[in-house]
Amino acid sequence: SLDREFTNLHESTASIGWCRKYWWSTDTGILSFDDWKQVDAMYRSRALDLPGTGHAMVPYVDMANHASGEATTALYDTDADGNAILILREGKTPQVGDEVSITYGDDKGACEMLFSYGFIEDTGTSARELFLELDIPEDDPLKLAKKAVSSSAPGFKLVSRDGSVGWEGDFVWLICTNEEDGLDFRLLQTTDGEKELRVFWKDDEIQDMSNLRGLLEKERHWDVFHLRAVTTLQERVAQQLMVLERSRASTDLFKARVEGSTSPYQAILLLRKLEEKLMTQAYEEFEEKVWFESGPLATRDG
Repeated sequence: SLDREFTNLHESTASIGWCRKYWWSTDTGILSFDDWKQVDAMYRSRALDLPGTGHAMVPYVDMANHASGEATTALYDTDADGNAILILREGKTPQVGDEVSITYGDDKGACEMLFSYGFIEDTGTSARELFLELDIPEDDPLKLAKKAVSSSAPGFKLVSRDGSVGWEGDFVWLICTNEEDGLDFRLLQTTDGEKELRVFWKDDEIQDMSNLRGLLEKERHWDVFHLRAVTTLQERVAQQLMVLERSRASTDLFKARVEGSTSPYQAILLLRKLEEKLMTQAYEEFEEKVWFESGPLATRDG
């Protein structure tokens, strides 16, 4: 989060003389969290993922407007000398005075577009993706250990793909496995005398927690683990839909007030509509999977 980034910046530079004087001193320091948000917004809205270079800000190119699909006029690239270049797309022949546009990312979710660039395309019909936070239940005796070894974001991402909704999130599998399944944590002593928490699946150490799903897929009762995961996802989506439902009356009142305006609030309302649509579809698909995997057609090894 921005707050965590700002805290890290403070901790990393507080011992540097001029930073301490001009940024952090209560008497002469002028850097605030609001300043950091402005810097982040300026960088995020201008940075390009330049091929062969990575994230970069390129004068003039970073001022080009966004257009998606066939409306995109040009692509940015890197030449043999490492210079940023702008190339017209095949078949595009703009005339003098025509705007040259680039794409900020046709596959980016509506939330990311609004957060990073301040708008959502009027033609957008899908949120594309949505991240929902998840927490390990309080009654899970391994909660603290699971959080300590997890290297992934505490949640999952819904992703719209070819008309259906998929999901991504290694954290979910930690929630869905327990000690009786074969998950185990051990405090081992390293060669330098320090103690380190290690995680095991049926006596085999897990070096990378992103491999947990692969281990579960090899299990005889993989369908049980998968059903736990889908149920967890469905419950979290239902919870978020309830949050939207409880605020519907106030949202409708707000919508009436900004009707016809071109304010940023219209983009916020559109984002809400698109994300609600994505979650509703996800809930229905999860419901179908839960019924199929737990119903009479489901088959499991004894």
